[in-house]
Amino acid sequence: MKVIKNEMQKTIFTGGVPDKEVFQVFTETMEELFLEDPTVVYIDADLMASMRIGELWEKYPNNMFNTGIQEANMACLAAGMSLTGLKPYIHTFAPFASRRDLDQLYISVGYANTSVRVIGSEPGICAADNGGTHMCFEDIAIMRSIPNACIIDVSDAKMLSSLLKITKERRGITYFRTPRRGLPDIYPENTKFEIGKGKALRAGTDVTIIASGIMVATALDATRELACEGVHALVVDPVTIKPLDEPLIIDCAKETGAIVTAENHNITGGLGGAVAELLMETFPVPMVRVGINDRFGQVGNEAYLRREYSLEKEDIIIAAKKAISMKNG
Repeated sequence: MKVIKNEMQKTIFTGGVPDKEVFQVFTETMEELFLEDPTVVYIDADLMASMRIGELWEKYPNNMFNTGIQEANMACLAAGMSLTGLKPYIHTFAPFASRRDLDQLYISVGYANTSVRVIGSEPGICAADNGGTHMCFEDIAIMRSIPNACIIDVSDAKMLSSLLKITKERRGITYFRTPRRGLPDIYPENTKFEIGKGKALRAGTDVTIIASGIMVATALDATRELACEGVHALVVDPVTIKPLDEPLIIDCAKETGAIVTAENHNITGGLGGAVAELLMETFPVPMVRVGINDRFGQVGNEAYLRREYSLEKEDIIIAAKKAISMKNG
């Protein structure tokens, strides 16, 4: 398919240890924004140390604020700042950035059409040893329910940096779910990202794997093993889960006739749900979802949690073969 092949040529998977950790790129990007636009402000709910951004506090005292552990108040403060012409970015862990301050975000940002960028760090199993109370498998579902919200499941530090800049003027809620460290490099330098535009990372004709966040690198690993078995998978990073790149996903369904989604989130209300809803109304094809199967979180390192919640490359391989078998009758 022409559109997919053309997009594929622009992107590569470099893999391996990233040049910089996510928190380093995040801090550098926020400093760039402060220097470029003095109306950019950063608000944190007592977690500056977790993103290593506290070093900027002394350099930019008029651009940085710490509300303490008051996430709902932080959201309201950001909305009020937006009304005065400031451009707020707010950060806390994903469960507190979504479910804890939902009402404030829904009314003071979404309904009021103010402009706030919300960074929810350590989503899903990335919370690891912080355990079940901090392990957010429902943040995409929450944010998808807010009109005009934009949801970005960060798969690469370059994506994070680019979209933090691009969304500076965007109205409504822009929600970033991102690990703080450990993301491999997916994209080359100077890759262009757009809201509502996905990236086809690998061409294939047998099955499409649509993966977001930490599952993008896992999906690409899975396709290498599938290729050794003669299965050619098309891999897509949606970049934004809301809005979805609907034309790209429909084209992929037509190209391969089978879909797998892979996400570090509950399969209810997440990427898989969004893709299923789209295809059911436009171009139904066999589909299998890889993700958290309606469970709560728990304590453990990432390797253990990937096994426990079926988020390994082997799970994507099994799902791909199942989707292909369904397609073939």
